Amino acid sequence: MSAAKRVLIVDDEAPIREMIAVALEMAGYECLEAENAQQAHGVILDHKPDMVLLDWMMPGTSGIDFARRLRKEEVTSDIPIIMLTAKAEEDNKIQGLEVGVDDYITKPFSPRELVARLKTVLRRTTPKGIEEPVTVDGLTLDPISHRVLSEQTSLELGPTEFRLLQFFMTHPDRAYSRGQLLDHVWGGNVYVEERTVDVHIRRLRKALGERHDYLIQTVRGTGYRFSTQLS
Repeated sequence: MSAAKRVLIVDDEAPIREMIAVALEMAGYECLEAENAQQAHGVILDHKPDMVLLDWMMPGTSGIDFARRLRKEEVTSDIPIIMLTAKAEEDNKIQGLEVGVDDYITKPFSPRELVARLKTVLRRTTPKGIEEPVTVDGLTLDPISHRVLSEQTSLELGPTEFRLLQFFMTHPDRAYSRGQLLDHVWGGNVYVEERTVDVHIRRLRKALGERHDYLIQTVRGTGYRFSTQLS
């Protein structure tokens, strides 16, 4: 792994969370923990994990209801989810998959199986630009070396501009409001004025130069879009 992937373990039983965390940390993952859906939601907004391991049976909001909520909210809709459950019935599995869960592991399971399934889901759900370079019209972003190249010429970007460009290049051809960009790039619980986005957009365009500044497009009444299409 190029960098430690961050996994959130959501289970109301501390011994189970600890057992999973030990297995994942030995496999090179960074682990976060939450004992219920409310706590988990705050952790997701604050730390943006790469994966959620979610127990079905929890007091209060169940895992399946929480998964449904994550899929409905734009900031969390793309996060991979593996459901952990003692429910082995086919109807339960179908219900989980219909909600949008990426995989389903029935307890008891071996640590090796869990790690293998987690790797498979992450590989399937990770877009280019997160672990592999992504290129658009001669502009290349390499997340491993943390470099941006314009026709093989290295560009100087600040850390926020790099994250902003990475988000745009992995989510092209869609308009985002300033508030949505703050949630996705800065984090859901970071309180920054929306005009801060405009400042960093200007810096990003300047860094991209005349060759590629057209890719960052202002959408009147909405916000910004990354696209090779000019209209």
